Amino acid sequence: MSFDIRITGEFAGKEWLVTNGLGGYASGTVTGESHRRHDGILVAAQPAPLGRTVMIDRLVETLRLEDGATVPLFDLLAEFRLETGLPIWRFEGRGIVIERRLALPHGQNTTHIEYRLLAGAKVTLVLRPWLNIRANDGWLDHPLPVPAVAREEGGRLELSQGDLPPVRLHLRGPDLGLRLDGGTEIEAFYPIEKQRDYPSLSPLWSPGSLSATLAAEPIALVITAEPWETADALSTAEAFAAEAERRHRLIAQAAPTLRAGAAAQMVLAADSFLFDPRTRLGLVARAKALGEDLCTVMAGYPWFMDWGRDTMISLEGLTLVTGRWREAKAILCTFAHYIRDGLIPNNIPDGRAEGVYNAADATLWFFHAVDRYVAHTGDEDTLRRLLPRLVDILEAHRRGTRFGIGQDPADGLLRQGDPALMLTWMDSATPRRGKPVEINALWYNALCLMEGWLGQTGDAEGAARAGADAERARQAFNRRFWNPATGCLFDVVDGEDGDDPAPRCNQILALSLPHPVLAREHWPAVVEFVRDHLVTPVGLRSLSPKATDYRGAYVGDLHSRDFAYHRGTIWPWLLGPFVDAWLRVHPGDREGARAFLEGLIPRLSDYCAGTIAEVFDGDAPHAARGCTAQAWSVAEWLRAWARTA
Repeated sequence: MSFDIRITGEFAGKEWLVTNGLGGYASGTVTGESHRRHDGILVAAQPAPLGRTVMIDRLVETLRLEDGATVPLFDLLAEFRLETGLPIWRFEGRGIVIERRLALPHGQNTTHIEYRLLAGAKVTLVLRPWLNIRANDGWLDHPLPVPAVAREEGGRLELSQGDLPPVRLHLRGPDLGLRLDGGTEIEAFYPIEKQRDYPSLSPLWSPGSLSATLAAEPIALVITAEPWETADALSTAEAFAAEAERRHRLIAQAAPTLRAGAAAQMVLAADSFLFDPRTRLGLVARAKALGEDLCTVMAGYPWFMDWGRDTMISLEGLTLVTGRWREAKAILCTFAHYIRDGLIPNNIPDGRAEGVYNAADATLWFFHAVDRYVAHTGDEDTLRRLLPRLVDILEAHRRGTRFGIGQDPADGLLRQGDPALMLTWMDSATPRRGKPVEINALWYNALCLMEGWLGQTGDAEGAARAGADAERARQAFNRRFWNPATGCLFDVVDGEDGDDPAPRCNQILALSLPHPVLAREHWPAVVEFVRDHLVTPVGLRSLSPKATDYRGAYVGDLHSRDFAYHRGTIWPWLLGPFVDAWLRVHPGDREGARAFLEGLIPRLSDYCAGTIAEVFDGDAPHAARGCTAQAWSVAEWLRAWARTA
């Protein structure tokens, strides 16, 4: 792996993230602060109903020099870099050079931080932890849980607040010191929350400080929400070595075109979104009874959980091109457990066991994900196991299911709409009730897939019916969606206000899916329109800048952001479908297709180092916004990069 992310001098606004395969993580700014309510040196994945919990908000790290002077460690920050995707800080000044590394062992709610003195005289490192144990998406303006208790035993420290789970700390090194001062409170400020018009001040509590001498041997700090028996199973050196080896294996098993450069870094970024939902005890019991593995996808860090739509779109890029077929199968089986009334969940809220089903497209993407899994693996056994569930889903959509989702008997297209909800992926201030273009592209693709699958299993009647439904939907789609006035597709037909000609990105799916619903003669016009109006170096705009309600920046309070979310804000994940569409119109032009992906490479150190953000501003310079790391952004870049090799 040769790709280098190295930041020197321009640290402001840069963030980092490390995850643990359970949904837990550690994150913060490169400069050592917590700027979001979601940040923490350890954010543990706790069993329901707690969910992800900020255990330690931040560490204040101070150097005590031999002459008695004290220096905040981060005042000496000279460089930040990623090595095998893991963060390393380098501090220089006052005659010393110190390196700080951080890792989370896979499958543990534990953070290891190692400090090494690379040059200069020995110093004393003083660490003061600050905490307000709370849900990672919880509001900051709540009071501290009480009582706050610190227990020390054999140099180990256990901290608890109220009736919440405790966090444990152990500093390993020479000349250890532990100073408990009875507890101190401060009020911390979170500037990102202020920018987003949320409460931005929070009380924090600290029990005191830990210290050790930093000289020839490294100092290691272990922070854990696990029992000591689990945390002690690995020394800090072993934890770093095991995680480095695991990450090298991930790169080695990916497609050959993804084993070097930015692609290798994206393979590591992809790993951060896959997690074991072992804290959902009922789901675990059902899966174990069937002998199934469990896996799901974190849609985005730091605040999203697993979303059906995002998971199914991401499955090929996160697991199939990266050689993680076992996880791909487990994801499909995990979501099959959640099917209700012919729908997979829109999302599964943190700390809850059941899903929320208000999505018209997530289940249609499920068909696409099954198809891509079978195409990569040839696993017909899993297809046969899932096929009865897919038949049930198809029947539910034919007769109509929740939220007005169902086949229109008049033309065979799929309609959807609920007065109180937004059911497409454009789910903020963009209702799109009626028959959206991408919903019907996905509907046609699902029908074509079912025609093939049912035919393979000998269900000639079911296959013929699916084929007839597909042909009827195709004819109606091309009759209704082509808009000769604009030379592209309507975004919605039969909507609340009639047919909507908004120049949006959704139309690209009409020719990017394996079974394109759009008539071939319109492919070049749609690709040209999207390229000229919506494509940017970092993704596709959700709305053309020429539209009257276009918004070029995703900023401001919640109302302003919601309004801009799908009115010009750029979405990187759409580069994947656009590359597919481009290659349909320009077969063999892999070099041209890859050029659309290269603009994101220089941005991998702009926001959260080593990954791709959820969205970017529609206007230049296209600042990164939203979730600092987004699954489908990474997944679709990886998939498209592999395809254009």
